[in-house]
Amino acid sequence: MNRKRENDRKLRSKLQNKNTKSARRRAKKHAGKEARRARDINHKISKRIVAEAERTGRGIALEQLTGIRERARLRKPQRTTLHSWPFAQLGSFIAYKAKKAGVPIMYVDPAYTSQECSQCHHTARANRPSRAVFSCRVCGFVDHADHNASHNIRQRGWMAWVCGARSTAPELTLIA
Repeated sequence: MNRKRENDRKLRSKLQNKNTKSARRRAKKHAGKEARRARDINHKISKRIVAEAERTGRGIALEQLTGIRERARLRKPQRTTLHSWPFAQLGSFIAYKAKKAGVPIMYVDPAYTSQECSQCHHTARANRPSRAVFSCRVCGFVDHADHNASHNIRQRGWMAWVCGARSTAPELTLIA
């Protein structure tokens, strides 16, 4: 799958550089193919997430992904991957499937989730010695940074739910 996306990117770049009428036409046709592939993958991911939540009888906690492209500071190859993925689409697919299945969904503030210790809740920039590693300066807890952040998101979602918040998934609307 990753190889297909890389080949798509190379072909798009090649066609954009050529900039002929036929290249633009072919690039437009190819863009639709890329969008359909991403949409299909997002459907499959959201289906698995909601099915797992339904199976275990739990809810789903998600970060508010608005503004992620502006907040993220990445190298150029990583920016390309980030900017080419429809995060909002994935979030909306999860929301409508969760609503349909009766699974509660909460959106939480992602601020400092990657710097906060999921064990002692100490928050500091120094807790992230590298992109991949989380190491708490207070309790010594060590974990993968994304795994630790996912635990913090889960805890924030749980606390919001326990405090009586309603599911924040958008209402389902029927489209004729």
